[in-house]
Amino acid sequence: MSLIHALVAQGPTILAEHKAGSRDFSQATQTILSKIPPNNSKLTYVWEQYLFHYVSEGGFTYLVMADDSAGRRMPFAFLAELQRKFLEAPSSSSSLNDPELPAYGLQATFAPTISNLMNTYNTAPPVDEIARAQAELNQVKDIMVQNVEQILSRGERIELLVDKTDVMAGQATAFRRGARSVRRQMWWRNKKILGLSILVALVLVWILLAQFCGAGLRCGSSNK
Repeated sequence: MSLIHALVAQGPTILAEHKAGSRDFSQATQTILSKIPPNNSKLTYVWEQYLFHYVSEGGFTYLVMADDSAGRRMPFAFLAELQRKFLEAPSSSSSLNDPELPAYGLQATFAPTISNLMNTYNTAPPVDEIARAQAELNQVKDIMVQNVEQILSRGERIELLVDKTDVMAGQATAFRRGARSVRRQMWWRNKKILGLSILVALVLVWILLAQFCGAGLRCGSSNK
């Protein structure tokens, strides 16, 4: 899966979005939206192995989160198509004249469009759209790539790391459980080996004594 999370926002307010993955990146996307300047711009933010690409134009921001393996050409082709569909959608005509739409005000009407478009680009992206996006990227050389860490304050870094910390904590808990299970298995194994060793030693002692005293182990008795 190349495209993971896409949205349309008005300033920092998300109007509609779709998430294709199970992991929640809401905190990261909201933080990035709050840092986007009001002027028209295109930018790519890097966070861990993910890239946040966005196009901001006419007061609206079109953002998509993708794996770094997707590169930049395909995600920006997706954003161009997303912008076109949004501006052509009947539901967006009112939003163009309303500067204060509520959060997720277009979720019911436009989120299915985002979902369908993400599915298209994740399965069989249109070649013509990607070629067009490549031509635009070649013409616009000032599309920057910036690390998310560069725009965050210390407190925001901590918030963004919460999800990553939770994942690591879950992995650590699973590791501790596995370690306890291994120690328990090794303890029982050692006990079994010890018991078997004692049994073998007793058998060997009995065999040695039997050779000199007989099977009945009556070494002190004499024949009359």
